[in-house]
Amino acid sequence: MRRRDEQGVALLSVLLLVAVMSVMAVTVLDEIRFGVRRTANAEAVGQARWYALGAEALARSRIGALTRSDAVLTGWSGRAVSYPVDGGVIHARLVDAGNCFNLNSVAQGPPEGLRRRDEGVRQFVNLAEVVGLAPRQAEMLAAALVDWIDADPLRESGGAEDEAYDGYRTAGTLLAERSELRAIRGFTPEVYARLKPYVCALPNAEPAPININTLTEDQAPLLAMLAAEPMSLASARTVIAARPAAGWNDVSDFAGLPAVVEANMDVSQLKTKPRVFRLETEVTFADAEVMSSALMEIDAAGRVRLAARRWGPEE
Repeated sequence: MRRRDEQGVALLSVLLLVAVMSVMAVTVLDEIRFGVRRTANAEAVGQARWYALGAEALARSRIGALTRSDAVLTGWSGRAVSYPVDGGVIHARLVDAGNCFNLNSVAQGPPEGLRRRDEGVRQFVNLAEVVGLAPRQAEMLAAALVDWIDADPLRESGGAEDEAYDGYRTAGTLLAERSELRAIRGFTPEVYARLKPYVCALPNAEPAPININTLTEDQAPLLAMLAAEPMSLASARTVIAARPAAGWNDVSDFAGLPAVVEANMDVSQLKTKPRVFRLETEVTFADAEVMSSALMEIDAAGRVRLAARRWGPEE
């Protein structure tokens, strides 16, 4: 009887050992399978990123051709193109990135001594009012934006310095992306949604070079914000719609339009050729999907310079 019991215990031990080894084998195989999948995914993402960088190089070549041409080109901004590649496709869109209000232009000066720029503040207030915000609210938002960027601890009238933020301080430097507005006092989701289509954060504090030959009717608020006298969105859209088929050869031709003269518009910020570009790329390769955005500008020597690049959706 004892021998039979011992055999039963031995058999039970063997079965238990086999069960444990089976579980371990399954776990090891799962780890191997997941590891292979992770490696394959990483390789696919890496290849997709290389395709995105290739699209960027192609765009830089195209931008160089655009800027070297004497002709005024219209209709290219925002046009989507697709390039098939082995195992996937590249979707790209080149945009005139100067057609916006540069949020950083409410300040001026060296990085360590940024201070208020009155003209930038005026334009921001104009833009905020044009998109439907109350005048006092627009002024307070502008003040808060200046306080967020400038280097001094002094609060603008209606603004917000460090004491207005619980647990953190104002940036004291230029915005890297427009989405940073959401961290600033007063920029509620509703306010941000109204401003978002018309604002940007260029990597400098200069006013954005607005191109009258690529400006669309949907971007009419950007034209209205430059007016010293009130200009309705309807008037701004009419001016944009009056653009010749071949575009304006010179800003002076645009400046002579009756509606522009009546609005006492500051045309010094207007251009007839693009200076800042944004390439939006989406690459699908195998099971990977990669999105990127590259900001490029023309430097003083006429060369195309990469100013910023980000991977992933903008916000």
